[in-house]
Amino acid sequence: MAATIATLTSLPLAAQSIDDAVTSFELDNGMQVVVVEDHRAPVVQQMVWYRAGSADEPRGASGVAHFLEHLLFKGTETMAPGELSATVAANGGNDNAFTSYDYTAYFQRVASDRLELMMKMEADRMVNIRLSEADIETEREVILEERNSRIENNPRALFGEQKSAVQYLNHRYGVPVIGWKHEMETLDLEDALSFYRTYYAPNNAILVVSGDVDPEDVRRMAETHYGAIPANPDLPERVRTTEPPQTAARRITYKDPRVAQPYVSRSYLAPERDPGAQEKAAALTLLSEILGGGTTSYLTGKLQFDQQVAVYSGVFYNGTSLDDTTFDVVVVPADGVTLEQAEAAMDAALRDFITEGVDPDQLDRIKMQLRAAEIYARDNVDGIGNRYGRALTTGLTIQDVQDWPAILQAVTGDDIVAVAREVLQPETSVTGWLMRDQEVTQ
Repeated sequence: MAATIATLTSLPLAAQSIDDAVTSFELDNGMQVVVVEDHRAPVVQQMVWYRAGSADEPRGASGVAHFLEHLLFKGTETMAPGELSATVAANGGNDNAFTSYDYTAYFQRVASDRLELMMKMEADRMVNIRLSEADIETEREVILEERNSRIENNPRALFGEQKSAVQYLNHRYGVPVIGWKHEMETLDLEDALSFYRTYYAPNNAILVVSGDVDPEDVRRMAETHYGAIPANPDLPERVRTTEPPQTAARRITYKDPRVAQPYVSRSYLAPERDPGAQEKAAALTLLSEILGGGTTSYLTGKLQFDQQVAVYSGVFYNGTSLDDTTFDVVVVPADGVTLEQAEAAMDAALRDFITEGVDPDQLDRIKMQLRAAEIYARDNVDGIGNRYGRALTTGLTIQDVQDWPAILQAVTGDDIVAVAREVLQPETSVTGWLMRDQEVTQ
């Protein structure tokens, strides 16, 4: 591996190809299969992605997508509860699952000669889950405890929930993935089975296999194990409620005596990556890196070093989303600086950036870093599987994934300033102050 890296880094990054060896096909039942070959180590990762996340839940049953994710580790007609994970571990691998707004994914990472066993088990729980009332009671307590530990005991998480709810008045992105506590407490067997029967079907799933595999072997195994599962003919169209146009700035103040460090957080509605039209999202990706991507970022220089009004500033944007996402700015004030002063300094810095424009040297440096990160990400079968799975479940194509690095490299300083002018508008923003109960604001 060291020799490979030495050869790679001896070439100019701009001259290197980072296209993955991808094969894609569809089973007769509508299941999409994506195979990404990497034969450098005898390891494979299988991921099954469902085009169903928390934003697809019925109203009144928030958290059911995540609840069902937990329940799928219970038994089936042929597997005892916990048997799947125990089998993976016995074969020297690891497995897990995760739920987001737009998808739910399950994965196993094992030696490549164990792939067919993984497919057999994953296909089994796609269609043969068996749940009891006892399973529901037990796992509901598990997810409620997860909410208590991650959300209820964390004022930053509670603040984030409230801010998202203010940003999205009508879209399900305003509802936490884990669910609202009062609705989680009422989730029952029928809620879980209804979501399972509706969305857990091969024609709503994407199988991503990455690592030391042959595409024809994957096809044979996938046809044997997944191809036998019938499609859901009643799969609903993926239609969501849309946001009304936001035409006024919104604000929240969240007070909690447990807050260790008050801060200002601002989110702007922003476009996501769209199939065949990723240029604007690419400009926003570079804008986030320039403004708040580390110790050499624009806001760090302005707020932490020049003015010394902040001890931290960061900017965050993730365009891999089915619907409109957010562009977020966070500023933590220095001692003696109020939240009001920190917000005013943040606003002034953003205005200055739009006036001054992009430093060409900084842009070149960030592009080089992104290029290197794309290349080194190929060393990780988990990263490869995630890159394709997240994209395909949010409406992008394999070609979009492969075009993304070149689109990033083509973004100009003018593109970045233009998208900053468009997105950083008070009328589409939510500004939040997280503070202690008795915090002085002025």
